Order: sequence, then C-alpha cells, then structure tokens
Amino acid sequence: MRYPANWREIVAQVRERSGDCCEGSPGFYPDCRAPNRAPHPVTGSIVVLTTAHLDHQPENCALENLRHMCQRCHIAYDAEHHAQTAYLGRRCTRTIDWIG
Repeated sequence: MRYPANWREIVAQVRERSGDCCEGSPGFYPDCRAPNRAPHPVTGSIVVLTTAHLDHQPENCALENLRHMCQRCHIAYDAEHHAQTAYLGRRCTRTIDWIG
C-alpha cells in the first residue's frame, strides 16, 4: 500500500491550506485558484480537486510535497511523468512478448 493509513487526514490538511481551491501547477498554471465543485474559469468544466504529489511518490506525504490541483493543473503537471511511465510500460510489455 503506497498511501498511509491517515491519507484522508492528510488530504483534509491540504484542503484547509488551499481553501478548497486549486493551488496551481508549478511551471504550467501557477496562479490557478479554481474553486472545488464550481465551473472552472477557463475550461468551464466542474472542478474536482485532487491531491497531487509534486515528486510523483505517493509514499512522500510531506505537506510541502502535496498540492491541491484541479483537473487542468494536475493533467498538465503529470503529463511528462505519464508519458515516461507509459513508455516504460510499453517497453516492458514488448520485452515480455519478445522473450515469451
């Protein structure tokens, strides 16, 4: 299990700090303050805040590593990481197919 047993408590601390608004995406949309459960001021979609790990490591739950992000900010922030893990996943699958 990569998330700690008190994950909900940690998320509540992040939500309190953020004021239930997006804290922005470093390097992409740092000034985003989209409020949770309201239409996003840019995209118009209903905001669903999630708690992002800035270092992409769920085990690192230090508050300075966590940030409340809307869908737009979280997807932008994670795009490179997702591309890398998808590449590695495809590479591993091809290697297994080749060996098998």
